[in-house]
Amino acid sequence: MDYLAVLRAGLTSFGEFVTADADLATPVPSCGSWTLYDLVDHVGRGNMWVVTAVTELRGDDEGDPAPKDIAALRDWYEATADALVTVLSADPDREAWTFTRTMPRTVGFWRRRRTHETLMHLWDGHAALGTAAPFDPELAVDGIDEVFELFAPRMIHRGLATAPEVALRLRATDTDGSWTYGPGEPVAELAGTASDLLLALWARRPASDPALTWTGDSSAGRRILAGPLVP
Repeated sequence: MDYLAVLRAGLTSFGEFVTADADLATPVPSCGSWTLYDLVDHVGRGNMWVVTAVTELRGDDEGDPAPKDIAALRDWYEATADALVTVLSADPDREAWTFTRTMPRTVGFWRRRRTHETLMHLWDGHAALGTAAPFDPELAVDGIDEVFELFAPRMIHRGLATAPEVALRLRATDTDGSWTYGPGEPVAELAGTASDLLLALWARRPASDPALTWTGDSSAGRRILAGPLVP
């Protein structure tokens, strides 16, 4: 997958939230108490955090808050997006600071991570405006892979979740994707499109959403899904 191309397009689309008539006080329900301003601030500062992670090999750059003026905010966001794409255009094997113990500490790691981060928050913004669309199935499958490869083990390592005692299977109804999380044979299965499964893993779809189908011991499966599996 050409993460850099997908990231570039996602960053451009996200920037379209910052228009002259944008209401920056619009609530973003999928991100708790955040407003649209908070969402733009988070993505832009995250862009610069990764720029520092690559160029200075450190992960402690919190950055300054984004400007509140809409024109200044747009210029600021576009500058962060340009800086991120420039830095991540380097050799994907180039060393970078990352927060993971188990995956390569490289530019390539950040290409993938920022792609999924940007697209999820792009979805958040569209959901707040009532214009959310499903994720591309291939991207959603890769996003689910990332949850189980990176975030679920990390949450356990950080003491923010406990390892499941039984297994849950996720099955994508629109691809051949299938994932088993936990030991032994799955006691429950959660089925849905890859997009809906990804949204469920990131708590953007509730476990009871009618787009999702449970079979087996759904109570045990819901406990596993509640994890939390992601930050």
